[in-house]
Amino acid sequence: MSRMTSLAPLQARWAQLATREKNLLKLAAALALFAVLWLLVWAPTVATLRTAETQAHALDAQLEQMRALQSQAQSLQKQPPLGFDEAVRSLNLATKQVLDATAQVNVAGERASVTLQGASADALAQWLAQARLNARSVPVEARLVRGTATPASTAANAAGVTWSGVLVMSLPQR
Repeated sequence: MSRMTSLAPLQARWAQLATREKNLLKLAAALALFAVLWLLVWAPTVATLRTAETQAHALDAQLEQMRALQSQAQSLQKQPPLGFDEAVRSLNLATKQVLDATAQVNVAGERASVTLQGASADALAQWLAQARLNARSVPVEARLVRGTATPASTAANAAGVTWSGVLVMSLPQR
């Protein structure tokens, strides 16, 4: 069956329609075409344009954070190397100042094991930052368990989260 013979009944029906019916069918076809174009082309474009400014602000904030981290990394690279004894001293001092009785440091070789018992999340984050900056020590291994704070320590720990376990920190060579 050729294409012309399959379209012949439709052409005959179209010829029988009144002008008004032909115009209504043309309008319906135009509306259907418009709806398809809207769904496939214009709607995604409009949605992208609506969210573009918000995304740009979020990306700008992310870029600023990355630049701050880059600046911090460059300043750390420019610092003179730290000796082993000074790094151990700085790590112990940061532990006493920030984690106090919730942590204990044991040095073995070029690594320090820090045992935590109920350390608050905020204090642990602050201690990690000090260990990285002052002792130039970063975690090599972490075996931590998340817990909840006791009612007495909840005032100091707004999130109510504590950490217990062992952090193994790298130290400079002797």
